[in-house]
Amino acid sequence: MTQPSDKALVPFVSVDNMMRLIHHVGIEQMLRDLADYVEADFKRWELFDKTPRVASHSDVGVIELMPTSDGEAYGFKYVNGHPKNTSEGLQTVTAFGLLADVYTGYPVLLTEMTMLTALRTAATSAMAAKYLAPKGSDTMAMIGNGAQSEFQTLAMKAIIGLKSVRLYDKDPAATEKCARNLQGLGIEVVSCKTPEEAIEGAQILTTCTADKQYATILTDNMVGSGVHINAIGGDCPGKTELAAGILTRSDVFVEYPPQTRIEGEIQQMPEDFPVTELWEVITGNKPGRNSDRQITLFDSVGFAIEDFSALRYIRDRIKDTDYFIDLDMLADPDDPRDLFGMLQRAKG
Repeated sequence: MTQPSDKALVPFVSVDNMMRLIHHVGIEQMLRDLADYVEADFKRWELFDKTPRVASHSDVGVIELMPTSDGEAYGFKYVNGHPKNTSEGLQTVTAFGLLADVYTGYPVLLTEMTMLTALRTAATSAMAAKYLAPKGSDTMAMIGNGAQSEFQTLAMKAIIGLKSVRLYDKDPAATEKCARNLQGLGIEVVSCKTPEEAIEGAQILTTCTADKQYATILTDNMVGSGVHINAIGGDCPGKTELAAGILTRSDVFVEYPPQTRIEGEIQQMPEDFPVTELWEVITGNKPGRNSDRQITLFDSVGFAIEDFSALRYIRDRIKDTDYFIDLDMLADPDDPRDLFGMLQRAKG
C-alpha cells in the first residue's frame, strides 16, 4: 500500500494533547503567550481579510464558521453556542480549527479549539484590559461563573496583575465550582450573593453569562465612574447583558464593528453609535483610557483574527514535540493528475 508523503500529513492536536501542552507550558504562561500573538496580529490588522462570522441559527443555538487570512496563512474555526446543552450535561460551546498554507492550499494544522478558545478569549480580554482598565487595577467582579470564569480570572492575573476576584452567579453551584477551581492559584477569591456585592471595590467588571436572550446583568445605576467593563457574554443577535444606559456613559471599544453591531452589546444602540476599534488603540492611532473617571467598555464578541492568532501559536509551539499526531487526510498521488491510479493501487 502506498504510504502518505510527509507533505500530505497534517498535525492534529487532540483535546488530550492540548491539555498536556497547557500543563507543559503552564496555563498563565500560555495565556501571556496567546495575548502576545493576538496583540501582534492586531498591530497588523489591516493585512487581514475580515468578514463577520457565518452563522446558522436555530431555536436551540447557533453554529458558526469564523474565517480569515493574512495572505500567507488561512484559518477558520467551527464553533457552536447552545446554552441549553448545560442542562443536558453537554458543553455550551465546542470548537475546532484549521490553519492552511495560502500558497498550496494544504492544511498545516488541525486542532481542537474548545479549550483553546477559552484560553484565547481570556487572553484577549486581559490584553484589552492592559490598554483600557484603570492603572493598578487589582480587583475584578466576575459575573457569570461558568466555563470561561476561571480562564478570565487567571488571564487578568497573568497579564495585568489581578490580585482578587469577586464571584457571582445566579446558580450558587457555579460560584462554588469556580471558587474551588481557583483555590491555591495565588488569587484571593470572594464569593458573593448578589451582583451588587460582587462589584463592590472592583475596578474591572466582567460579565459572561450564557442565556441566549436580552438580559440586564448590570443595570445603569450599578456602574459608577472610573471602571472598565469587560462584556464578553453577548455573542449573538438577541443576546445582551448590559443596560443601554451604561453604553451611553461609556467609551466603547470593539473588535470588528460590522460583527459587533449585530452580536454585541451595541446591537441595542443606533447604527451610528460611536465606537473605537481596539486595534487602533493598540497601534497608537486612537486613545484608550484617558481619564480616571472614564468608563471603558470592551464589547467583545470574539473575532476570527483572535482564533487565527491562537492557531499560529499552536502551530509554532508544537514543533519538535509529541503534543500532536499526524493525520493522513490529504490525497497526494505521485502524479497529481493520477488520483484514480492512486485509488487502484490501494486495492491491495
